[in-house]
Amino acid sequence: MIAWLSQILVPLTVGYIVGFGLLSRRPVFDDFLAGAMSGLRTVGEILPTLIGLMAAVGVLRASGLLDAIARVLETPAAWLHFPKELIPLSLVRLVSNSAATGLALDLFTRYGPDSPVGMAASVLLSCTETVFYCLSMYFGSIHVGKTRYAVPGALFATGVGIAVSILLTC
Repeated sequence: MIAWLSQILVPLTVGYIVGFGLLSRRPVFDDFLAGAMSGLRTVGEILPTLIGLMAAVGVLRASGLLDAIARVLETPAAWLHFPKELIPLSLVRLVSNSAATGLALDLFTRYGPDSPVGMAASVLLSCTETVFYCLSMYFGSIHVGKTRYAVPGALFATGVGIAVSILLTC
C-alpha cells in the first residue's frame, strides 16, 4: 500500500498543480518558465559562496588544521566529558553537511555505528545545523548585510544541540 502511494504521489501532485493552474486560467507553462529562470538566477547568485565554503572545508581537512584545532581543544573537551573524536565533526558541521557526513562515516568505520562515539555522532548530526552555510546562503541570496542576532542565536542553538547529543548518548 505504501509503495503504491509513494509511486503515485509525485504524478498526483504535478497533476494537481497543473490542473489548478488551468482551472485558474493561468499560463501554466509560462509560470513554470518564469520560476525556472528565477531559480537559475538564485543559483548563479549563491554559487560563489557555495564554492568558497566547499573549498574552505577541503583546505581545512587537507592541511591538517582541523586536526591541530582538535588537539588544542582536547583538554577543554575532556573537562566537559565531550569525546575528543567528535571535535572535528562538531567544527565541520558548522560549515558543511556533506563534509560532516564524511567525518561521521569515518567514525563509523573506525568505531562502529553502534558504539557510543558512533551513536553520539549520529545524534549530533541530527541535533545541529550548518550555521555558516545556511546564514551565508539565505542572507546572501537576499543581500542581507547585517545579521544582528542570527549568528549568536544559531551558534547557541548548535551548542545546545551538541550538549544534548552528548547527554543523550554518553
